[in-house]
Amino acid sequence: MKIVQVPRRFVVSEWGGTETTILQTSRALQRAGHESAIFTSLALSNERRETIQGVPVQRFPYSYPFFGLTANDRRDMDKKGGNLLSLSLLLGLLREPGVDLIHAHTGKRVGGVVRTAARLRGIPYVVTLHGGYFEVPKGEMDQMLAPIRNRFEWGRLFGALLGARRVLEDAAAVVCVGGDEYAAAKAQLPGQRVELVPNGVDCDAFAQGDAVGFRAAYGIAADRRIILCVSRIDYQKNQIGLVEALATVAAQIPTAHLVLLGPVTVAGYHERLLATVADLGLTERVTLIPGLRPDDPMLPAAYHAAEVFCLPSLHEPFGIVILEAWAAGRLVVAARVGGIPSFTTDGADIIHAQPGDTADLAARLLQVLGDPALAGRIATAGQAKARRDYAWSAIAGRLVEIYRELPRGRRG
Repeated sequence: MKIVQVPRRFVVSEWGGTETTILQTSRALQRAGHESAIFTSLALSNERRETIQGVPVQRFPYSYPFFGLTANDRRDMDKKGGNLLSLSLLLGLLREPGVDLIHAHTGKRVGGVVRTAARLRGIPYVVTLHGGYFEVPKGEMDQMLAPIRNRFEWGRLFGALLGARRVLEDAAAVVCVGGDEYAAAKAQLPGQRVELVPNGVDCDAFAQGDAVGFRAAYGIAADRRIILCVSRIDYQKNQIGLVEALATVAAQIPTAHLVLLGPVTVAGYHERLLATVADLGLTERVTLIPGLRPDDPMLPAAYHAAEVFCLPSLHEPFGIVILEAWAAGRLVVAARVGGIPSFTTDGADIIHAQPGDTADLAARLLQVLGDPALAGRIATAGQAKARRDYAWSAIAGRLVEIYRELPRGRRG
């Protein structure tokens, strides 16, 4: 079977959970004897063709069909949420030989391109929802729409021609990674096939890491007790709330140190984050590290250098970094939000904090930092769950089952 995966963008410099899922399922499909490739736009990249960990990637020219966009507007849309148009991608999908199925990882106009290519080829397509399709917090939506506010959109006709509003309804199946979005999809897509297929983790890749080398590389003293957060620098991820919680934690644990690791996807939020760190007098207690390549040995090293992993998101469809922390044997404190409660159990394999509640987050961090026995028990349970339930081979195997069960030919 030959499957083409289609995300909105795909670059190692802006890596996140969606990219990890697409790459690792593609690799697992290859190991199972299938052919898998990634077709995407040239957003944030100048390379038309690239191979990433054995998976071929093709990128195609694109535009944002709005009048009056500045270079900064386009850059912001590249980084997060831009509804791009790529007729070159459509031609690429139509010309690629031997494709059995197209798997979209986005909706809107790119999803419409996948829908149109699949219909013209007479093959099925699947859509995975990686979060944010049915419910996005108002503040987050306002930020994403800011670059196109009061701009005339000349691309509506293309959206209509591509069937962008019918991407989910006409798909052969809709796949959700998180339990909350799965429930929403089941309710809002009556009669559609909706499947829950969670994200996975390469447990072996995170089982070992050079903690000493990580501290040396980033100038973090050996006595510092590291709280790690791996996520995009973005209002959705709420790093400012974590910095504010650190101020409370550090007042009781002077050696507490926060490491924020991830690419900047919202420049304005990054500026606010830096200002908050400075205003709270935490400059010497916070280390910011740009996003790392998925194969960089410093990534597992960061987990092993940490005492606690924290994900304070305001909106989180799944949280694949929780699986990575589990695989590294690290205790996780995370906001009880989105899809996180669907695969974690408070007090057993994770500690939940109330979303957006800085005081509660600080209390939970102090709880686990002050109770090594509790932290060890929960971390061990998380590591066992990651190995038992979330191997990429099992996740890819479930996708293959879905692919094989799909009807061939056009829908809609």
